[in-house]
Parts: sequence; C-alpha cells; structure tokens
Amino acid sequence: MISAVQNMSKDEVKKIIAIRIAKEFKENDIVTLGIGLPTEAANYVNENMNIIFQSENGILGLGKNQIGPNYNKKVVNAGGTFVEVNKGASFYDSQMAFTIMRGGHIDATVLGALQVDSEGSIASWQIPNKFVPGIGGSMDLIVGSKKVIVAMTHTSKDEPKIVKKCTLPLTAYREVDMIVTERCVFNITKDGLILTEINPLFSVDDIKNSTASDFFISKYLKNMF
Repeated sequence: MISAVQNMSKDEVKKIIAIRIAKEFKENDIVTLGIGLPTEAANYVNENMNIIFQSENGILGLGKNQIGPNYNKKVVNAGGTFVEVNKGASFYDSQMAFTIMRGGHIDATVLGALQVDSEGSIASWQIPNKFVPGIGGSMDLIVGSKKVIVAMTHTSKDEPKIVKKCTLPLTAYREVDMIVTERCVFNITKDGLILTEINPLFSVDDIKNSTASDFFISKYLKNMF
C-alpha cells in the first residue's frame, strides 16, 4: 500500500499530521507548539473550543498563521512564521516564557523529532555531521509539560524514525506520551509502543516494515480519519 501514497506532497503529509494532532487538545488546554510542523496544528483546532496556544518566544494566546498579502510582521511564532493572536493574548520576555514552560503550566507540548524510541525517549536536536547550536528550549518544554506529543514524518530518507532505542543524543529520557505520523498513532506506555490508530492508506504490515521497533496493536485499533 505504501506505493499508493508515495506521491503525497510534503504539504499533504503535514496536513494529515496537523489535523490529527489538533484533535488531541481538550477544552481550556494550554498548549505549546514546537518549531516547524507542530505549529500547523493551530490551523485545525475546532473553533468552538477554547485552546490557549503558547509560543516559546513569548506569546500566550497564539492564533492561526496569517494569510493574505498584508502580514503584520511584528507578530511571529518561535519558528518565525507570521501569526495571528487571539483576543486577550499577552506578550512577554524569554524569562517569563521559560518560567511557564518549566513550572508545569503547559498541558500539552507538541514538537518534532529526529528519533523517538519504544521507551519514550526523544532525540530532536543533533543531526550527525551537521553543525547545530544546541538543544534550545526543547528540553524544558518536554520535561515541564503534562503531556508530550511528537509530530513527525514516519521516516526520513526511507529510514525509520521510530526505533527501539535512540542512537542520536537525547533531548529527554522517557518523557514522550504519544507519536503522530502521517501513517499512524502510537501511545507510549511502560510496556512499550501501542499502535492505536492507522491511516487507512496504509496496512499494519506497512507500519511494521517502516518502524524499527516492536509494538503492540490495540484491540481497539481504528482509522486516524
């Protein structure tokens, strides 16, 4: 079945992941969206729900991405994307942003990863043989949040990103609760990975062949959409 979806564009892949991520938030949640793909989730939240998005560069009350030709170039999220802010939003400095993140005030954090393993450990900052400035705020977000969701493509250059044990330098140890890719959803428990949802364009065998870790299949396995 994998060949049937090889022509999906990057935007289509991002949309599938972002739509599923947005369904995970609950009324009145305070949510931090990491740089890149995770920020797309803000565009698909049910408009009847009160979800408060926090950006680690100092915004509480983040809205959707700005669209149209007349961008307000003074309002950007942590990834540098022009964004709207909701009524009642507040702006603050990095010190306050990290106080919020480290203080247990974030209900859910969504971020990307290079690898996630069956124990819930995450590697998200160092690509081999590439210069990188460091972990940034990811470590604080992951450890300080009540729930950690990884939003990422299932593979990179056909190499699995979900592995039995991370081989890249860790950002955090055993902190991830859920993985959402364009192919499926995994919950991470003390017993390991549990496949709970699957994109109907893929089969369970497709997931097995593109995941470098054993996993359990939920008896309540359902389609992602």
